[in-house]
Amino acid sequence: MKTILIADDEERIRQLVRLYLEAEGFTVCEAEDGQQVLDIVKSQPIDLVLLDLMMPVLDGWTVCKMLRRERKIPIVMLTAKGEENDRVLGLDLGADDYIVKPFSTRELVARVKAVLRRAEGIGEKHNSHILSYPGFKLNELTRELEMHGEVINLTTKEFELLAMLAKNPGRIFSRDQLLEMVWGFDYCGDSRTVDTHINRLRSKLERQPNQDEYIKTIRGVGYKFEISGH
Repeated sequence: MKTILIADDEERIRQLVRLYLEAEGFTVCEAEDGQQVLDIVKSQPIDLVLLDLMMPVLDGWTVCKMLRRERKIPIVMLTAKGEENDRVLGLDLGADDYIVKPFSTRELVARVKAVLRRAEGIGEKHNSHILSYPGFKLNELTRELEMHGEVINLTTKEFELLAMLAKNPGRIFSRDQLLEMVWGFDYCGDSRTVDTHINRLRSKLERQPNQDEYIKTIRGVGYKFEISGH
């Protein structure tokens, strides 16, 4: 049974969303400000956070950034703001999806289920859950990357993007393909999100001295994963 944390300063919204999620078999807990979100996540297992952006004490952007520093919990952002820049910022900070108020509760439940399926999908699709190259180990069960014995902290989307590329070395993916396979067909953003995540991944993968460049840019086409000697 999955546990969903609803973080919103409006009690009416929390109660409405709780009603629909519990009807679908989810366990639900609530937070009314950003600090409560961090406290709850530290104190009990949470499978997904529904995170309002405009909250007291700590706003949703700050909470998302802090969660992503040390945890890989799926995050769906809720907000009354529908501007594209807000969506792109939220997703670039590590959110997995973005729903604009007012929203359909049935759509929200469907999006929650879709995000949970994507978060679990990588481990379910492959019998071998460890992908290894020289100095590079990707564990799809623990969702961790280890390079030369050091664990590299990745956000949920950074991990999923790297896993998609690393499992298909040499294959060139267009930005649109990566958007659809990693973010989902209903994602409203554009290819800038892929470029942002690729740049962040590169900075993490290549920070060690004399480290090979794993992710190659194919000008005018997209990206591919490449290991020297493979």
